[in-house]
Amino acid sequence: MMSRRSFVVRATGFGLALAGGRSVWAYSAGSPVTLPIYKSPTCGCCAKWVDHVQAAGFLTVVHDDEDMATVKDNLGVPRALRSCHTTQVEKYLIEGHVPAADIQRLLTGRPKVAGLAVPGMPASSPGMAVPGEPHETFEVLAFQLDGTTEAFARH
Repeated sequence: MMSRRSFVVRATGFGLALAGGRSVWAYSAGSPVTLPIYKSPTCGCCAKWVDHVQAAGFLTVVHDDEDMATVKDNLGVPRALRSCHTTQVEKYLIEGHVPAADIQRLLTGRPKVAGLAVPGMPASSPGMAVPGEPHETFEVLAFQLDGTTEAFARH
């Protein structure tokens, strides 16, 4: 009979082997997560959103691309949900000005969705907000690749 300790050690090793050395267990707030971000080289609000997610503890790798429509097509971002920049985090797509806290919640809960989106460019969303301007309520949508959505958060 295998001890509980031995089982945990073996299971952890098996999980790490399957993940190529990367933990397969749930995201934790202390784990550094890298976001590859695809954006237009001239987009100022995208750069502010990059600052927002970095301030929340995410690492970033920014890819400037003039043809964002092709990037979004290749990644499978539904047309109705598109915004200015696109991010991948693990198996999820992040489209537009999604707050960093919602990305963290996504990684913690791991719902069966393709990703999160803030369609368009709401004035109060991270990267778009202007100090002193009135708050505009916006929704973060969880989506599937077929374009179906459900509310994930309201800010």
